[in-house]
Amino acid sequence: MAKVLVVDDEQAITTLLKYNLEKAGYEVKTVNNGNDALDEGLTGKYDFIILDLMLPGIDGIEITKRIRQEKITTYILILTAKDDEYDKIIGLELGADDYLTKPFSPREIVARLKAVKRRVEHYSDNSEKDSKNKYYFGNYMVNLDSYELRDKNNNLIKLTPKEFELLVYFLRKKGRVLGREELLNNVWGFDYIGQTRMVDMHVSHLREKIEENPKKPIFLKTVRGFGYRFEDE
Repeated sequence: MAKVLVVDDEQAITTLLKYNLEKAGYEVKTVNNGNDALDEGLTGKYDFIILDLMLPGIDGIEITKRIRQEKITTYILILTAKDDEYDKIIGLELGADDYLTKPFSPREIVARLKAVKRRVEHYSDNSEKDSKNKYYFGNYMVNLDSYELRDKNNNLIKLTPKEFELLVYFLRKKGRVLGREELLNNVWGFDYIGQTRMVDMHVSHLREKIEENPKKPIFLKTVRGFGYRFEDE
């Protein structure tokens, strides 16, 4: 059973989400302040964290930053107020996987978590793959069964769920120029019209992990005016 940490200082929201997520088959823990949220998040025992940015104590921005600094790859969905464009962008830049603007429907939260789970299972069960269910590029190996990226020395390169999904999509479309809207539609799986900067942020994070020099990438290249192309020399 997948585990979800719900973080919000409004009890009505945590109660509502807990009810809907448990009904959908998730194990749910709720906390209402930043200090407890950070302690729970750093355990790495959750599959998903639903994180409000405005919290007493440590805010959601700092929590996201600290979790990613510890190389914890738990899927983080941040909750933002309608006009908090700046906080949303900062949260994504620090490593959050997705965002949702308040007010929101609990059904949409459940749908997004299910979509992530479906895509993880899809990579393992229904992909273009070799007999060992792996992709190779450069000195790296992507294992779709274990959801891992490893280098030539078998060291684990930790990716967030969204970074992993993005990498696999690029590998499947190797050599093709992929526009930002296509990436939004196929990797995020929801209607993110106008949110192409989210793609750029995740591409930047991915480059930092797979490129020797992220400013001069050899794998994940920018095609100016169009999008990105993945190459394997």
